[in-house]
Amino acid sequence: MTEISWSDFEKVELRVGEITEVLDFPEARKPAYKITVDFGKEIGIKKSSAQITDLYSKDELIGKQVVGVVNFPPKQIGPFISECLLTGFARKNGEVVLAVPDKKSILGAKLM
Repeated sequence: MTEISWSDFEKVELRVGEITEVLDFPEARKPAYKITVDFGKEIGIKKSSAQITDLYSKDELIGKQVVGVVNFPPKQIGPFISECLLTGFARKNGEVVLAVPDKKSILGAKLM
């Protein structure tokens, strides 16, 4: 494991957002969704591609608060531009469990 400084950690913008739209992403190489997330007034709406189809249906994701990295540069994923990274934890079989606040939080709140 590589040790980082506190100032390194402060550079990563981990923010709370709420999923507002989930679409299928049939062009993706691995099963994925196109997800729209509202990160509040300061950051706004961002889109992400997420390989979370094994554990989450589209309906159960709507309204779910998630933790996302919002200061990565946009990344081209096939015909889609991903503007943020939703965070999660991998299970042994590769399924991803989303990292979520355990209580409702203010949209855009920074992880500290």
